[in-house]
Amino acid sequence: MAPYSSPSSRGSGIARPAVSAALLTLCALTLSACGSEDKADAADAGTAVTTRVTDATGTKVKVPATPERVVALSEMDLDASLALGVEPVGLTAGRGQKGAPQYLADQAKNIPVVGAVTGPDIEKVVQAKPDVILAGQLADEQVLAQLRKIAPTVVTIDDTKDWKKALQLTGTTLGKADEAEKFLADYGTRAAALRSDLGDQAGASVSVARYSAKGTAVMQQGVFISDVLKDLGFARPGIQNDKGEGHSTPLSDENLQEIDGDWLFIGSLDSGTDADLLGELAKKPAYQQLGAVREKHATVVDGTKWTSLGGAQAAVSVLDDIRKAMVK
Repeated sequence: MAPYSSPSSRGSGIARPAVSAALLTLCALTLSACGSEDKADAADAGTAVTTRVTDATGTKVKVPATPERVVALSEMDLDASLALGVEPVGLTAGRGQKGAPQYLADQAKNIPVVGAVTGPDIEKVVQAKPDVILAGQLADEQVLAQLRKIAPTVVTIDDTKDWKKALQLTGTTLGKADEAEKFLADYGTRAAALRSDLGDQAGASVSVARYSAKGTAVMQQGVFISDVLKDLGFARPGIQNDKGEGHSTPLSDENLQEIDGDWLFIGSLDSGTDADLLGELAKKPAYQQLGAVREKHATVVDGTKWTSLGGAQAAVSVLDDIRKAMVK
């Protein structure tokens, strides 16, 4: 699987589906959000039916005060919506998945797929009849313009890819700001408790890698999992202390010492093969040289939460994984 990169770095890699005249007509006829602002300042019993939010790009967007049909165009948007008690009417498939990320599969089993990591299927988005579209880190202006003709569209993820900021913005957009703050407070409490319970493992050096048929890639700074590990006070060995150019950095077997630390967590997108993968890697000479492997401090984890875009529920689940592996 190719290393992930942000939409801005992918450039033309995002699909740019054309919208037919008939499709735009359908949008105009069926969705009041398609360019219509006649309710922008209306009020119902003193309560505004719309509100303004400033999205991650600084764009001001009018959205319904209480959206009822939300489309989530990134893993982080889906995670945040579900964490806040809102079930979207459309989602984009997770990286390496046919539907929602593995860790959200049960919660999202009834939500239609309206796109992939490479971009949304515009026609399917129209069919979902959204009143708000959460556009993740989508940066393709042509695609954004098409989406804005369907419904108010909010880019929720900025260049930092900070899941906490994205959750707060999503909470504001969905009329769930208080719920977002409560979630963050609960996460902070759990992270502090775990940090205390780590005992002599507090401050240990922790490596996170992603493994696929193409080999090993390491997670550097500026991605979800590195932010969670920072919250726990862990050290990161080698190049994992530096910001990467993309979502992950490929590493040859000859350079695997770069990821050696006290603990190694290996993300896999393939469910149900944890034991097999760990056994396979333990046979590789390059992995045999790693102290974490020799000390049996290597663990295969769900890559859809550890080594993908991440999100609120992913962060809490990562805490649980670390507690299981490192707290005795």
